[in-house]
Amino acid sequence: MSGIETDVREIKENIRVLTEKIDELLHERETAAMMKLSEQSLSTFLNEEPDLYTVRDVRVVYR
Repeated sequence: MSGIETDVREIKENIRVLTEKIDELLHERETAAMMKLSEQSLSTFLNEEPDLYTVRDVRVVYR
């Protein structure tokens, strides 16, 4: 009887570990999706903003 109880405990522990890994994976995917969405939503705004420095400005600094 104790063999079955031990097996059940091991199965439960394995399920707990797998659940934690799945939760971590989902969190990482959500974070990546939010970053991508943020990047896309800001792209129009950033494309319309004037450049702070021109190529000429950069050449002067690095001569």
